Amino acid sequence: MRIAVLGSGCKNCNALEGATRQALSELGIDDDIAKITDFGEIASYGVMSTPALAIDGDVKTTGRVPTVDELKAIIAAEHSIVSSP
Repeated sequence: MRIAVLGSGCKNCNALEGATRQALSELGIDDDIAKITDFGEIASYGVMSTPALAIDGDVKTTGRVPTVDELKAIIAAEHSIVSSP
């Protein structure tokens, strides 16, 4: 699974990265997170509002920082595991 945080490196982008790392940790998943800051590459995902989260090339969230629980649900669904509430 390829997880990418798309954004300029702003406060919210860093918050999304941190929340994603926490969600992965709580799920017991040891995947790396790519940080994509190149605006051309971000636009190639169809993203116009950052921060954004993409998993395996599919954009899952844009323009906000989801909660850790939301991220766990998104990641669990992509990773085919069941997360606890």
